Amino acid sequence: MATAKLLVLVGDYVEDYEIMVPFQALQMVGHTVDVVCPDKKAGHFVRTSIHDFEGDQTYTEKVGHNFLLNASFADVRAEEYDGLIIPGGRSPEYIRMNKKVLEIVRHFFDENKPVAAICHAAQLLAAADVIAGRKVSAYPASAPDVELAGGKYIEIPMTEAVVDGNLVTGPAWPALSNWLAKFLTVIDTYLAGKSQPVGASSGSSLGSAAVGMTNLK
Repeated sequence: MATAKLLVLVGDYVEDYEIMVPFQALQMVGHTVDVVCPDKKAGHFVRTSIHDFEGDQTYTEKVGHNFLLNASFADVRAEEYDGLIIPGGRSPEYIRMNKKVLEIVRHFFDENKPVAAICHAAQLLAAADVIAGRKVSAYPASAPDVELAGGKYIEIPMTEAVVDGNLVTGPAWPALSNWLAKFLTVIDTYLAGKSQPVGASSGSSLGSAAVGMTNLK
């Protein structure tokens, strides 16, 4: 099995499940996962928040675990990574103010590399101006961010996910299993295309597969 080097962008009060689950699951299947936060180094931690759905008009929020970072933001070179993961929670609303964060996000879209974003991560995608014309799932309160950035907000059950080319999105942590399964398929397709010799057919490339994967739910 081909393996990928993946980058995760987080900040304080990232949603607990949305960082803990992909970090462990993607390593379990053999991928390398580096988690970074602006202005922090490997060995520092970010605090997490637990968002839950308990019958109120919006989610509730509780303090979660401390998550230990395993890489330093200052050392990130986006070109060295095969894919990007952006969890939700509180962190997207403030790390989108960081210029380097926006540049990193844009790199993955410019190079058509796999990107997985969930919940409030749409706030960061919108700020990076990378979702115009794209189908995007997100936490419903982030729908205006998606639409103002030119994206098409897709309303789906909280347990589902949407694929549009290199981009995999979901509405919240109940979608984690579907979101990760679809992201793994996109990663496999990207790595297969990356491993082809120069001049070989691009039939397995992510770009050519985008049509087939668009609208998957």
